[in-house]
Amino acid sequence: MADVLALVEARLRTGLGEPDARAAVTFLGTDRVEVLRFTDGGDSDLVRYATLGMSAQPMADPTAVLADPVKGPRAELVLSVRGGLADTDKVLRPLAVLAASPQVEGLIVAPGASLDVGEPLWPGAPFTSVLVAESGGLVEDLDLDAPMEPVRFLPLLPMTPNEAAWKRVHGAAALQERWLNSGTDLRDPLRKSVSLD
Repeated sequence: MADVLALVEARLRTGLGEPDARAAVTFLGTDRVEVLRFTDGGDSDLVRYATLGMSAQPMADPTAVLADPVKGPRAELVLSVRGGLADTDKVLRPLAVLAASPQVEGLIVAPGASLDVGEPLWPGAPFTSVLVAESGGLVEDLDLDAPMEPVRFLPLLPMTPNEAAWKRVHGAAALQERWLNSGTDLRDPLRKSVSLD
């Protein structure tokens, strides 16, 4: 498993540069999850946070009697925000909680899913949940030796409680379209909810 994480970290460095900070969180009964912070990308005001550890084991179907130790989807989470506007470094623990959720709760984290941490993502944040977006943009998927599935680097898009409730009714694609049509800056850590009338 350590080999997988070494490959994952190398792919993160290729896509995002050198991390300038990292923190580790361990939850009872789970593997350690690290969160790496990247600030030296081409767009200088962006701060990116990426999990490292979620992909060490494949995500298992919660209804399966035995989890397959090799097969199954693997992922890490990536959050991008504009730096200097809020204390976004406090997102490290909520991100680690989300990354540990497949082990703790038996979730399979996939694009279109909502993940809720039940508290603001950082102090004063108008968001308590995130929408999981499609992989393949910022950091390319990492192919592993068969029969292991690739590691997908899933972007997280913070949602206000109103947006999360609207998404439950109308779906992820409709919410993303609403954001797009409104020109919403999803990286603004202080943004207001998009108009949902």
